[in-house]
Amino acid sequence: MNTSIRFTLLAGLGAVAALLAGCVSQGVQNPSGVPVTELKPDERGFVAGTGVESQDLVAVTDKMARSILAIAEIAHAATPPRIVLDPIVNDTRFPINKDIFNDRLRIELNKQSLGKVRFLARDRMATLERERALKQNGQVTASSDPNVTEFRGADYFLTGKLAGMTTKASAGVSDYVLYSFQLIDARTSEIVWEDSAEIKKQGLEDAAYR
Repeated sequence: MNTSIRFTLLAGLGAVAALLAGCVSQGVQNPSGVPVTELKPDERGFVAGTGVESQDLVAVTDKMARSILAIAEIAHAATPPRIVLDPIVNDTRFPINKDIFNDRLRIELNKQSLGKVRFLARDRMATLERERALKQNGQVTASSDPNVTEFRGADYFLTGKLAGMTTKASAGVSDYVLYSFQLIDARTSEIVWEDSAEIKKQGLEDAAYR
């Protein structure tokens, strides 16, 4: 084969190989349109409605945690009080995951209190009772006294409620949500602490919440 022709073929093959390598290294390109935007949980995004959203959850639970830790029953307690979280009552029109309020509030209180409060895992009672029975029967070892038959009682119950009001008209929709929380003495039923947060939003159209 003519040397010049062979050189031309080799050069062409090299160019094709380089082009293919470049395509592979670039990967799949995103289609045109709005890309995914990563936001902080306390930021309001462009996909928003008038209901309860992440920034509301963060703001409300942060405020409640600071407020609870400031009261004398918690701040000046000789021993860390034991608290049971009651399920949140949702009286709004939004299908909210209620447990997420209690979860974040408990996490913030545990994080900020530095051991000043203790939460009782009443939602895990069935598992705890099975474990206790295994220890009492000698089926598993226990580092503590296996003869203890009682779990710790609660000093306080932390309760919460979400209540809402909605107004709809041709101009749009308006929602007001009241977040209220109480700390109740388990022995006397006294409300030793209470606080709330209010949020009102208006929009041109309603949003779907899941």
